[in-house]
Amino acid sequence: MLTEQFSMIAFTAALEPLRLANRAAGRKLYEWHLYSADGLTAEASNGVRVNVEQSFRDAPNMDAVVVCAGVDVQLIDHRDLISVVRRLTKSGAAPGAVCTGTYVLAKAGLLDGYRCTIHWENRPGIRADFPDLDIGEELFEIDRDRFTCAGGVAAADMMLSLIKRDHGETVSSAVTDQLIHHRIREASERQRMDLRTRLGVADPKLLRVISLMERSIERVLTIEEFARSVALSPRQLERLFLKHLGSSPNRHYIKIRLDHACQLLRQTRMPILDVGMASGFSSASYFSQSYSDHFGHSPSSERKAAV
Repeated sequence: MLTEQFSMIAFTAALEPLRLANRAAGRKLYEWHLYSADGLTAEASNGVRVNVEQSFRDAPNMDAVVVCAGVDVQLIDHRDLISVVRRLTKSGAAPGAVCTGTYVLAKAGLLDGYRCTIHWENRPGIRADFPDLDIGEELFEIDRDRFTCAGGVAAADMMLSLIKRDHGETVSSAVTDQLIHHRIREASERQRMDLRTRLGVADPKLLRVISLMERSIERVLTIEEFARSVALSPRQLERLFLKHLGSSPNRHYIKIRLDHACQLLRQTRMPILDVGMASGFSSASYFSQSYSDHFGHSPSSERKAAV
């Protein structure tokens, strides 16, 4: 099921392992059919159009239904797709999602009581819209007959894991080799690069503080508390940030919180004041000024651009 602006890399990463599994086995283990809202084409976020066979509404009963979404998933009207996915699931199809397709399954109520995951960039938004959802940070989640993944090449790891479960290690290993993927990553492996690689720094105390900053967004900690967590004085912590990142601890911390706020503004309908509070800003004026200083435009402009 391809929504408008679906992720091309997630789509192909999910589909190609199935094709290669057929090739490795020398027989048809899987077959697939493509559907879109209009039954003609679906346009990916990279502008490439993919021909489909039928519309969502025309989809017959099947063994599994996979929703492939992408950018701005929360802005699209998914009513027809949700109705069809509910119908197919009720008829025995295993519901799955790649990339932000998890949002559609959550909106359909098909992930209640199940573990799931989504791309790290979309986690703040889906948590805000579905606070009771059991959503983790894994590359992919296979919980009974529900399967979701973080998008990108994580879709390949999820499909390889499903192939291994259904047809054994010989087939899955042959597919992995064909993909030049070297190994099937475990579901529990992290989505994002570790901080050391992402920031290009190796100082363990600096990395511990930044990790704590990323976990302390709504409940803001003081620079003194961060320094104390790694047995440094605030002045020593300041020098550490300036040496490795060219920025003060406070400025780096505010950037983390503002990036979080940006995702909430783009992905949810939360009131702007609530977005600010959820990002650790105690007043609307302070949030608006900080946001404008960092991004060059106001939170309300960000929200309007996302609609």
